Amino acid sequence: MSRRLRVNLFIHGRGHHEAAWRHPQGSPYALTDVRYYVELAQKAEAGCFDSVFLADQLAAGDDISRAPRTWLEPVTTLSALAVATSRIGLIGTCSSTYTEPFNLARQFASLDHISNGRVGWNIVTSWLVAAAANFGGQGQLSHAERYERAEEYMRVVNGLWDSWDDDAAIDDRESGRYAREGAIRPIAHKGPFYQVMGPMNLPRGPQGRPVFVQAGSSETGRRFAARHAEAVFTAQMEKATAKEFYGDLKRLAVGEGRAADQILILPGISPVIGGTEAEALRISRELNDLSDPEVGRKRLSGRFGGFDFSHLPLDTPLSPEDFPDPETVEAARSRTEVIVGLVRREKPTLRQLLGYLAGARGHYVTAGTPEQIADLMADWFEDGAADGFNLMPPVLPWMLDVFVAEVVPLLRKRGIFRTEYEAETLRGHYGLKRPGV
Repeated sequence: MSRRLRVNLFIHGRGHHEAAWRHPQGSPYALTDVRYYVELAQKAEAGCFDSVFLADQLAAGDDISRAPRTWLEPVTTLSALAVATSRIGLIGTCSSTYTEPFNLARQFASLDHISNGRVGWNIVTSWLVAAAANFGGQGQLSHAERYERAEEYMRVVNGLWDSWDDDAAIDDRESGRYAREGAIRPIAHKGPFYQVMGPMNLPRGPQGRPVFVQAGSSETGRRFAARHAEAVFTAQMEKATAKEFYGDLKRLAVGEGRAADQILILPGISPVIGGTEAEALRISRELNDLSDPEVGRKRLSGRFGGFDFSHLPLDTPLSPEDFPDPETVEAARSRTEVIVGLVRREKPTLRQLLGYLAGARGHYVTAGTPEQIADLMADWFEDGAADGFNLMPPVLPWMLDVFVAEVVPLLRKRGIFRTEYEAETLRGHYGLKRPGV
């Protein structure tokens, strides 16, 4: 079978533009109404998407009065989506920094059973300063320590998922034997951060382990992804940097003894789609006009670990010197590198930068006709910049509906996107091998 484009729907608020919640085409549902998520997942499944993805953050933003960033907790929400869908993959974020590994392993094994093998785990090393205050108040962990903990975390959860042989549970009522002797083993892990005896207290899931997803693009994040990730969600603002990232991460994965096709690179794309290019640009302006620059300034501060940008005028060109060195930032370092790189290349004003970030927080934002969007996606896919895309519609469900109706048929006409599901599991959709014990 020829190589296929992978498409994941990233569900975020009422859309990825920060003003989407105000737009008249935004969903009428409350962000706590599970019907919203169910209907989006079903629309994506009707379009034969590989997966849907729920992000998470572990603190309320200080701009909550003017910029809702609340949504349902991912793990419990995915349980609802698992019984409301039948084929599409279900990826949820859970923190390796603030979640006990036994709890996480148990929850994702349960989700894999509930969904019949469709679950993925987005591994995050939580960077929000406000999140640290909600978990013991010991202060934010450094970037290096978060990844050091994450490495040990992966050893623990993998050990737990592998602590049952695939055929350990026999459930033989007649003989009175539920499981095979010796097929369930403690892991007896003792490390600098975690002590976990195990074994897991439920059988191994249909996929063996959930599909591992990761989004860090810093040097440390790339090396972590090369060892562990099977799909990588990455923020790239131009094709050239996307190709560099794609090639580098594939090389790093091969250096770790992995096959290049067992790690998928899925850049984020947030397309505003119109019947004409002029209409798409009009919609973009309409969304930007609903944005609040001061909300954007607060979000920018959060990205840089609380750095104060209040002294910067909105309409003066920026320089890299207006920002802290990304190497000194203990928050989301990879995204700070993307932002400073954009400033270095294009020297935007703060207002222009905030307008761009309002679209999708540093992911690739574009506006055009369905043909232009399909052409762009095919070009990146065929020219070594992406294995597919993390689709981030600026307004939901509006732009998802347009994408499924207008862009998906064009991708199918090119022969690069499926017309029907050919597999039952997320691993199957992504073309990933099932790990053995």
